[in-house]
Amino acid sequence: MHNPVTPPIARVLPRRIRKVGAPIGTIILLGLIAGLIVIGLTAVNPVGTAIGFVLSSVAMAGVILAYLWLDRWEPEPPRLLVLAFLWGATVAVILSIVLSLWFESLVSGGAVETASVSFMSVAVGAPIVEEAAKGLFLLIMMTGRRRNEMNSLTDCLVYAGITAAGFAWLEDILYISSGGSLGESLLTAAMRLIMAPFAHPLFTTMFGIGVYFALQRRNPLAKMGCIALGYAGAVTMHGLWNGSSVVGPEAYFGVYLLWMVPIFVLAIILGVGSRRREQRIVAEKLPGMVAAGLITENEASWLGSIRNRKLAIHEARRHGGKPAVKGVKRFASQVVELAFVRDRIDRGFGDARVQALLNEEAYAVHEARAAAPTLQWLASYRVT
Repeated sequence: MHNPVTPPIARVLPRRIRKVGAPIGTIILLGLIAGLIVIGLTAVNPVGTAIGFVLSSVAMAGVILAYLWLDRWEPEPPRLLVLAFLWGATVAVILSIVLSLWFESLVSGGAVETASVSFMSVAVGAPIVEEAAKGLFLLIMMTGRRRNEMNSLTDCLVYAGITAAGFAWLEDILYISSGGSLGESLLTAAMRLIMAPFAHPLFTTMFGIGVYFALQRRNPLAKMGCIALGYAGAVTMHGLWNGSSVVGPEAYFGVYLLWMVPIFVLAIILGVGSRRREQRIVAEKLPGMVAAGLITENEASWLGSIRNRKLAIHEARRHGGKPAVKGVKRFASQVVELAFVRDRIDRGFGDARVQALLNEEAYAVHEARAAAPTLQWLASYRVT
């Protein structure tokens, strides 16, 4: 079997362009802030906070697992996903509280009735500041080397959803712990965690869609327009939801059944469709990789779909156990990364940095192959 040697030029690259990580110090700091907030709430209301912490953690674990399932084809760096969650649970929450208090004081400063102030704060102020605070993480992801991780709509949806899940996790704890009695805390938990665990992720999904279309544009004004439309969609969704809860139960359940549920179903269809598109992109690029000698025809037969990749990984496990599985998964992941970079170039976004990234990903495929001896055993394995 052909066993290519990593080209010498790979050693002179100044640094990995693809390498994108979240500073471990930042992750620890944000984790400590989240922990201190929960500890502070516990000191005020230990029973309510304990209920909120347990129930919210269980509900958000389900939400996160759903996004990890969606992200199976091209998994995002774990540390970036952790950072996204912690951003939502700390920076976004703190920014939202501060800005919401400022907005409420601004509105109440005029000759406005108390009921109107409450409605403006809940239905207008909260959606504006909360969606901006959550969306800021996606804007940061659009900059520098982080941009290399935003390859598809699925990536944008995942980062938006995980950030919003972090925000919802702490916000739910705040609301549940503020209940005056055990019954109130459980009722709040039921309304927020059973009926609407995906509410915040659904709102921020609109921002994620706007970011995705912005990444497909070269004109700065067009980019800003896409982001603005995505933000407006998120604020509108959030405002309708919050406003209906202030108006009354009929409005709340009406918006829930006639608006939120259909949009949620459409979002699921959009997410699954995006992942299928990722699969098609990779399948289209595999013949070129075969021609370039990066992969074999047999490997191309199982690298083009999740199902076939699972079958190959199963064979690798039978042959070499967990180390073999790890090596084959890393190889498959590198092939997918290379396919997406090739796709960016084919769509006309191939500047010098992307061309360098293409070379880097090709070298990484060679390195992944060298680190996975099981691939030699799989050389004759082919899915038909």
